[in-house]
Amino acid sequence: MKSKILFPILMGLVLALSACTAAATPTATPIPPAVMPASTDINLPVAVNTDTPAAMNTVMPAGTQGAAASLMVGTNASLGSFLTDANGMTLYLYTNDTPGTATCYDACATNWPPLLISGAPVAGTGVDAAMLGTITRTDGTTQVTYNSWPLYYYARDAKAGDTNGEGVGGIWFVITPEGSQK
Repeated sequence: MKSKILFPILMGLVLALSACTAAATPTATPIPPAVMPASTDINLPVAVNTDTPAAMNTVMPAGTQGAAASLMVGTNASLGSFLTDANGMTLYLYTNDTPGTATCYDACATNWPPLLISGAPVAGTGVDAAMLGTITRTDGTTQVTYNSWPLYYYARDAKAGDTNGEGVGGIWFVITPEGSQK
């Protein structure tokens, strides 16, 4: 008689325990990548993918500072030689800046994130170490300069070697190893 009573109780406990431990594994729903607007308006806010290799190593969104940045020389058939970060992401100068002074903030800095660091910039092969420097931005962050020009990335450059920012608005240009615009 005892076994007739204990068996259903034990089965109930086994079922209850298995229901508690066999919970479904949660799955993540991927978030689609941000779609960049087709416009080339330099002040149009866009989403910046902070998962790019450059963002993980040297590029930091405005308002934060990364480790020391290494500058390198990249090349392509149409532009020749120009500066990049250590991950091959193209760097630009803004002709509305004056040497030693950054003027790209807010929506501008969303589209053109400054190259920010917390250490000293490092010259790679082909980069003139004497032209490397830094400035303090109005928000207190430290931006890398080359030949006194503040350096920026372009948010629409998705991968190493992209030069989508060249000539945008007639005021954004890749910067040469000699320290001038293309």
